[in-house]
Amino acid sequence: MEVRARAVREHIVDMCTGPEGGHLGGSMSAVEILVALFFHTMNIDSDDPEWKQRDVFVLSKGHAAMALYATLAEREFITREEVSTFCRPGSRLATHGNVTVPGVEFATGSLGHGLALANGTSWAQRQAGPAPAHTFVLLGDGELQEGTVWEAAQVSRALDATNLVAVIDVNRFQQTGAVHEVSDGAPVADRWAGFGWHTVEVDGHDLAALCSVLDDAVRTQGPTAVVCRTVKARGVGALAGRASSHFVRLDTERKRARVRASMSPAAPAATATAKGEPGHA
Repeated sequence: MEVRARAVREHIVDMCTGPEGGHLGGSMSAVEILVALFFHTMNIDSDDPEWKQRDVFVLSKGHAAMALYATLAEREFITREEVSTFCRPGSRLATHGNVTVPGVEFATGSLGHGLALANGTSWAQRQAGPAPAHTFVLLGDGELQEGTVWEAAQVSRALDATNLVAVIDVNRFQQTGAVHEVSDGAPVADRWAGFGWHTVEVDGHDLAALCSVLDDAVRTQGPTAVVCRTVKARGVGALAGRASSHFVRLDTERKRARVRASMSPAAPAATATAKGEPGHA
């Protein structure tokens, strides 16, 4: 799966080339999460994307659509050649998720709504029978400032959503700077636990650890929150761990080559920090 993660990162860099650019930082921080879900955890079929018994993935942090498209290409829901059409005239690969793309379940982008959508899909799955499929939703830590997230989290617990897993990409930055400088709330894991969710923390770039935690989440009764410590723009040289990586335009081949050259398959993993300590990811 490490090879898949590397390929996804290369696709993301390529998508940032050209006049439109893309949300590099938050896409790169989510790569291992998506690879673990799509290549290990989720029960899906690229030959039948609408299969009724499939697990469902909701990208609540919709600006990370590049990471999802790249993962779908590696998982053969779409072709690798289509990735190069990102944001080009006539392309279905838009800046935020487009439901005409196989594997994209919802058009997201306005933050804070993915968990509510996931409540609906997971509820519908439970009505289908005693062994329901699962719904996985990926949120960002900056997104947790949206009140609708916590309204939905309360509903999830009230509905006893045993087949719902929320994965939170804690890269510690949002568009305007460090998350703790904008809203210095309680530690992320404590907030989810406070709403009655089973909560676990993990290095969001450790594929083996992610797969193990997600396996446990699928078996857990009640909704589960997987809090992933990640690095914004993970693996991209000087851009890693910087708010400036939020949106990047690599408008020349030279820039793209420089970024590709900076990518290391042995980039350091996300560093664990004490609860409540502002991160530097």
